[in-house]
Amino acid sequence: MSSQREIAVMANLLQNNDIHAEINRKHFQKNNCLAINIIGSPGAGKTTLLERTLSNLKENHQVAVIEGDIFTSKDADRIAQHDIPVIQINTGGGCHLDSKMVERVLPEFQWGQLDLMIIENVGNLVCPADFDLGEDFKVVVLSVVEGDDKPSKYPVIFRSSKVAILNKMDLLALVETDLNVMKEDILKINPEIVIFEVSCRTGEGLQEWVEWLDEQIRQTKGNNP
Repeated sequence: MSSQREIAVMANLLQNNDIHAEINRKHFQKNNCLAINIIGSPGAGKTTLLERTLSNLKENHQVAVIEGDIFTSKDADRIAQHDIPVIQINTGGGCHLDSKMVERVLPEFQWGQLDLMIIENVGNLVCPADFDLGEDFKVVVLSVVEGDDKPSKYPVIFRSSKVAILNKMDLLALVETDLNVMKEDILKINPEIVIFEVSCRTGEGLQEWVEWLDEQIRQTKGNNP
């Protein structure tokens, strides 16, 4: 009985989350704003990737950021240094953002001019995969330092993501990660996923990622005149 109650509670939780996710999605669509949800383990390099991405995009697009963390505003403080509108959400122990948390902060942004909303989720490869925030798509960031077994161990996030960014490529030679195995496993899980190999330190692969994201923004604007 206990396990049945837990399943029912989880189902209700996800159902309620989906209701608010749809509210968020309609809000983004109404404002012709592409929304992406960046997910990855602690230390995968999500915030550094975000900083490098913002540096390349902000000249041509209006971008805003929602930062999710358990405690502190350290990541939001980093983003604010780039003159980007950013709001920190602290879960106080929760392992992921949910759609209601995001909905609550949306009125704090100045809509109408925003082209891209980037949501950086709490560092975790498990829980955020199940919670739709109303985003257009998920981006999973995986550091090559984490090992080539991670996609097969955490398939749900790779199955639900449109993009996989393999980060810290400059450290590949220092670890035993087999990059081919990592990519093969990701594509077995999700044959449609787009993979970028990136080093935020050297700049490798960043231009390809930024150009691809730029095109997604332009398509969103074109589809929602």
